[in-house]
Formats: sequence, structure tokens, C-alpha cells
Amino acid sequence: MRKLAIAILATATVSMAAPAAAQTYDPAYPVCLHVYGRVTYWECRYSSLAQCAGSASGRAAQCEINPYYAGPRRQQRQRRTY
Repeated sequence: MRKLAIAILATATVSMAAPAAAQTYDPAYPVCLHVYGRVTYWECRYSSLAQCAGSASGRAAQCEINPYYAGPRRQQRQRRTY
């Protein structure tokens, strides 16, 4: 019984030590192309749905709004010193 408990504990520890998965969405772009097939993947590099639709045309793919889009970068104002 003790060996079984140690084996279960060792298996659980090894499974939790697996590397983390990469982020699916790129927060720099508002639109992602979800490509379906043997390998399903995301291409988040489009600035508009029309641009993405051009890439999706004729493919098993779908354009979707990126839920993690960070928005346009704001430029910081420079302070004037008098």
C-alpha cells in the first residue's frame, strides 16, 4: 500500500512539472485567424477583419476578434519645463 501511495505521488509531481503552454493570442493585433486542419493554430497578426478575410479565403479558417487585444499604444506626452 505504501509503494502505491509513493507511485501516485511521484506521478502527480511529474505531471505538474510539465512546461507551460505558449500564449495563443498576440495582444498586439485586434484580429486573429483560426486555421483548422490536422494541426489547428491561430495567427494573430491582422489589423482588420477585411485583411484577415483575405487570408482566410479558400482555406478552412475563420477570422475572430482577439479577446486579449491590448489596444493601440499611447504616446506619452513630453513635459515642458519652463
